[in-house]
Amino acid sequence: MLNVKILSIQYPERYVVRRMVAMAFQELQSGHPGLEMNITEIGDPGQICKYAFVIVLPTLVINEKVVCTGRFPTKEEVAAWLREAV
Repeated sequence: MLNVKILSIQYPERYVVRRMVAMAFQELQSGHPGLEMNITEIGDPGQICKYAFVIVLPTLVINEKVVCTGRFPTKEEVAAWLREAV
């Protein structure tokens, strides 16, 4: 089970990252059919600050490891991080 957190106080930023994560996970599932993923979106500044100092731009956390902060990751980057976490 992959646990993914997408952090940003702005919903549109979380939505963009969520789409990248979903597309990357779909590709990963072809090689790991039983793999499951849980996505949690966090918009509360107090919770975001536990992981990153940037609260407006998105932060991506996979299995409690911050993999990207302050920018929008590409699908290829997300796929690589998900593969590494499996």
